Amino acid sequence: MSEDFKIKKDLFKQCHELLQVRLERLNNKISDLQESLGTETKSSAGDKHETGRAMIHLEREKLGYQLAELEQDLKVLERINPLDQHVKVGLGSVVFTTQFNYFIAVSCGQISSRGTDFYAVSSNAPIAKHFMSREQEDCVTFRSQKITILKIL
Repeated sequence: MSEDFKIKKDLFKQCHELLQVRLERLNNKISDLQESLGTETKSSAGDKHETGRAMIHLEREKLGYQLAELEQDLKVLERINPLDQHVKVGLGSVVFTTQFNYFIAVSCGQISSRGTDFYAVSSNAPIAKHFMSREQEDCVTFRSQKITILKIL
């Protein structure tokens, strides 16, 4: 396996692991809320009890939205084959530029592979949209900065 594919596979693996950690944390929070809701006891101050339950329901709803987004990110990641070679930038591309390096997949922030830093960004991220369907040596302007694509994996 070439060094390029090792980088891509490593970035893919790191993103998958980060999403799994987020999923575990989120499921733990949801479980804790369920437990809190079940143990919420009626006090003499009925309004206080109802307010507490309402706050738990709101928090559970918020976590539900986060869970749906996370599950969507996992589905996006499943569509990527880290062994695919890209000529044009698309989902699953590793993009080396004159400024930063990117893994176009899901939003996981800064990650590193083989001593090189990358930003794992969603294909919907503004910078990723500027790179989409571009080829090696193409130039894009993003936030008044001229960026040249040096290499695509």
